[in-house]
Amino acid sequence: MRASTHSSRPGQPRDRLARALEEAADQGRLAPSVHNTQPWTFVLFRDRMELRADRSRQLPVLDPNGRELFQSVGAALFNVRAALSARGFAVVVERLPGPADPDLLAVVRPVEGEPDPVLAVLARAIPRRHTNRRPFGPATVSDEIVDRLAEATAAEESLLVPVRSPGQRALVAALTQQADRLQNADRAYREELRQWTSRTPAQGDGVTASSVPLTTGVRTDAVPLRDFDTRGTGGLPARTGSGTDQTLVLIATAQDDPAAWLRSGEALERLLLELTRREWVAGPITQALEVPATRHRLSELTTPAHPQMLLRIGRAAPADGTPLRPRRTVVENTTRPAPSVQPPTPPSRRTPAESGPRPVSDGRGGTTWL
Repeated sequence: MRASTHSSRPGQPRDRLARALEEAADQGRLAPSVHNTQPWTFVLFRDRMELRADRSRQLPVLDPNGRELFQSVGAALFNVRAALSARGFAVVVERLPGPADPDLLAVVRPVEGEPDPVLAVLARAIPRRHTNRRPFGPATVSDEIVDRLAEATAAEESLLVPVRSPGQRALVAALTQQADRLQNADRAYREELRQWTSRTPAQGDGVTASSVPLTTGVRTDAVPLRDFDTRGTGGLPARTGSGTDQTLVLIATAQDDPAAWLRSGEALERLLLELTRREWVAGPITQALEVPATRHRLSELTTPAHPQMLLRIGRAAPADGTPLRPRRTVVENTTRPAPSVQPPTPPSRRTPAESGPRPVSDGRGGTTWL
């Protein structure tokens, strides 16, 4: 553990800052991450917070260059920024401070000044945001809301590209199906996935069976979600309603380097929180972004920018909360002796789209963000 610099008398401004940093770390812990790996560490100091990558949680098969690890930490960074804004602080962020410490991805400093009012509002949605893989209904997002989402994405130095034309939708479907087949044919990929779908909720990470669709022998969705029901115990219906008629958007960046990956994670979380406060739900569909050949083809929709995330957006019944790693394992220099934030678990409801018998799993693997 790094040396703590917390020292203040109760009631002093420094004490207020310390509480704000503690709470911001708790909000950062609620960010989405690939496979719910939570590959981050929050290091608290008297006047700042460091966000560090936990390389032991990088996925060597799925994410060999760390792009999705950086996105995960970027999402946590956005939550930290929003939480500090809600506590009345302006925020200065130093991203990727230097090559001498490659695991230090960001330094966040609360400062006196006007907090960002938009981020403060978004902070309220952090505990309610969950990746949702329940069946989506027929509702689609209006062009007006998509335009507002594009503005929010641009604020994080990223680009939102709606997938609108029939040709674009057909390309996304074909590339997702192709990448899905290639990944599932890779034994190492399937084994890595099993490692992250074999956790118990008490372990605080990984993908729980209750949050995934039960696998069927024949999948009919035009844009298939990841088939990660590795043990045939998926708690959600097999039919997900993931097709070319839903709202699909891509997040892209001008560059394709660690700094861009980190910013795309911030853009992702900002977009997800904007959707959450409007009562929409979203889920990443990332197969085509993880296979080099299909990612190259997908860039036809974003050129000259580089695609970083594909999302489906719609309406669905509430998703379950996500397990969290113990606070002591991810927050260093804390003055709090026990966990203070755990995402609520909404009541499980089955919509009419979820009714009917559940088929038998074929045991194939896949990947997910939670």
